[in-house]
Amino acid sequence: MHYSNYLSRLYAPLALFTVSLFTVLSLSRLMLAVIYRDRVSAVEGFLYVMVQGLRFDLIVACIFLLPVAVVHPFLNRFPVWSRCLRIYLLAAFMLAVFMEAATPTFIGEYDLRPNILFVEYLQYPGEVAAMLWGGYKLNIALGLGVVAILGGYFWRLLRRSVAPHENPGVVMCVMLVVMTILICAAGIRSSLGHRPVNPAKVAFSTDLLVNDLVLSSVYSTAYAIYSARRHERSVRAYGRMDFATVIKRVREEMAIPLPSFNNANLPTLHVQTPSSVPEKPLNLVIILQESLGAEFVGALGGVDVTPELDALAGEGIWFNNLYATGTRSVRGIEAVVSGFTPTPARSVVKLPKSQSGFFTIAELLGQRGYDTSFIYGGEAHFDNMRQFFVGNGFQRIIEEKDFDQPAFKGSWGVSDEDLFQRAHEEFSRLANKPFFSLVFTSSNHSPFEFPEGRIELYEQPRATVNNAVKYADHAMGEFFRKARASEYWDNTLFLVVADHNSRVRGADLVPIEYFHVPALILGGTIEHRTYDRIASQIDLLPTLLGMMGITSAHPATGHDLLRDDIGDIPGRAIMQYNQTQAYMQGDQVVIMELDKQPVMYRRTAAGLVKSAKQTPELIERALANSIWSSQAYQERLYRLPEKQTASSITIHQERKE
Repeated sequence: MHYSNYLSRLYAPLALFTVSLFTVLSLSRLMLAVIYRDRVSAVEGFLYVMVQGLRFDLIVACIFLLPVAVVHPFLNRFPVWSRCLRIYLLAAFMLAVFMEAATPTFIGEYDLRPNILFVEYLQYPGEVAAMLWGGYKLNIALGLGVVAILGGYFWRLLRRSVAPHENPGVVMCVMLVVMTILICAAGIRSSLGHRPVNPAKVAFSTDLLVNDLVLSSVYSTAYAIYSARRHERSVRAYGRMDFATVIKRVREEMAIPLPSFNNANLPTLHVQTPSSVPEKPLNLVIILQESLGAEFVGALGGVDVTPELDALAGEGIWFNNLYATGTRSVRGIEAVVSGFTPTPARSVVKLPKSQSGFFTIAELLGQRGYDTSFIYGGEAHFDNMRQFFVGNGFQRIIEEKDFDQPAFKGSWGVSDEDLFQRAHEEFSRLANKPFFSLVFTSSNHSPFEFPEGRIELYEQPRATVNNAVKYADHAMGEFFRKARASEYWDNTLFLVVADHNSRVRGADLVPIEYFHVPALILGGTIEHRTYDRIASQIDLLPTLLGMMGITSAHPATGHDLLRDDIGDIPGRAIMQYNQTQAYMQGDQVVIMELDKQPVMYRRTAAGLVKSAKQTPELIERALANSIWSSQAYQERLYRLPEKQTASSITIHQERKE
């Protein structure tokens, strides 16, 4: 037997797959580097991106090939194996092509290669299919066309290269398997160091997108899934710190007297006394506005498409400098409803240990006899919202199926005007009972569908984010006109806040300006004032509780922004961008990346600039907050006491006084 001829025939299909994969991934990377050439050129990264990209393409190829390569020498003589091998290689190739074909659209939306979000959306095929068909028909057609053409051509090549061959013997097969394992293992590691190569090791710029171009999209997605699962179990994503020090730093930042912390098993559980006490319990309505970044709000210097919100800003408490904790709705929910700080893992709305017994303002108010509800125009199961809410204090869920004869229904459910009309009806019905409701809008979401004849379009074509924002603002304004004339107006606090911006993008490790969101508290008894200091979404929950006159015990670490001594407490914001976290205090920003030491930057008009002097105290505070969030979730420390409810603590405190 001529072994050289045998080996060439044996490994021909695997070699064909490898060459084809490298070609497609390299061409896709080249195309993306050209599309984003300004950002690549700004960091002189073109050659680096292309060369290091080959390294990660080798990793992908070896991962795909290893399962079949170890059995190929033994099974090659069987015709059925040839068919199975063809199908496997074709499926792997088309998966890689599909991911690359989807990448330009994903980057256009999220400014990153596909990550765990790409996979999470697949859990909701109905909503996602409607969204894609409504706004991305051309992208879908082009992507499927590329996959079909390249897949068909690769299949033709495979059919020529795969054929059953003779078996050279067990000894030879074993030797080939050992050699294959060694080669693939070396390729997957792609490093002679202590640890295999990973994205952090080749990140070379402060632009996350440019760093992502080194990878392929099948790799970025797989690694994001692995990393998220790993950090759901880990509390040291950004570094190590003794837990006693973590608690000390977090409590110091809360700026609450130590005697207020009254439970040794729940380190941040503390008694909050109200800043004011109304004559009777106030209702609370939180209006969570979908994707309403500061760039769309006239009162914050943005596009002039929010005339209703701009007018209301002059009537209530307007927050000029408030920042979202993340880029997804579930991040906004966990911050606003639970006061919980972000982590590099998925939001607690989706994690298993927080589906019950996790603190929310709904649970706290429900214990005081409040009716608690979530009102949403879409399907509440999306992003696991229904399960999280039902398990954590929300007594009623009103969703798309509960709307009779809505005026308009789009890809994401009924329109915002239908949503607000139903909310108004619910609140009017509950006028004689204290209530809390989270009202979550959805009209300002791609593909930007809303009823005709409601607004004068800001621009053409119709389906744009600016037009959708203007419609959502119109619907909210109509709601407040009805609310002012209602029985519940004088006895209700309203919070209007965005969950996140429409699209976060930019060359900084964390593009902070795109985390800037509007927030407004108003109601019948609220006097106008403007809050200009840096604040976070996590500060809104304790601020609202303080205004409602409720003495409560809860674990939220945010600040009551209306407390008398707030001027003595440094304002700060915590922002999660993919798996990178920023902690901002003034113009100082601590950036924490996975598997790297935290680094301090200075925020300037031109972006983030690495500070010449690092401040250990601020870095330690940032790290402590990140560790606390992860450990609080892991050890179920973010909850109300099991035996002593918040209401019983309130009674105890009043008797003690």
